[in-house]
Amino acid sequence: MVIRRQIPQPQAEPKPAVVVDIDKEAPKMTAEQYEEFAAIAEQKREERKKQVLTLRVSPTTMNKAKALGKGYTGILSRLLELALDDPDMVRKCL
Repeated sequence: MVIRRQIPQPQAEPKPAVVVDIDKEAPKMTAEQYEEFAAIAEQKREERKKQVLTLRVSPTTMNKAKALGKGYTGILSRLLELALDDPDMVRKCL
């Protein structure tokens, strides 16, 4: 009979937290700078916004996609984008 026991691991000492006072490090923004920053942030949000797509696929394709693991929808999105950017791939599928 083999008896297994867990070997205790050495306890690492916690690292001290680094505290940075952001207010002291950065100059205050003017109202004009804040408005410009807000406009840029809104533009970036719109650029990143994705549309919802309903797509019918075979059970085999769905199983392969789900086998990719967590985040498979993002992988499918990137695959679709790459395929659509490749004219040869588009021609093969027509």
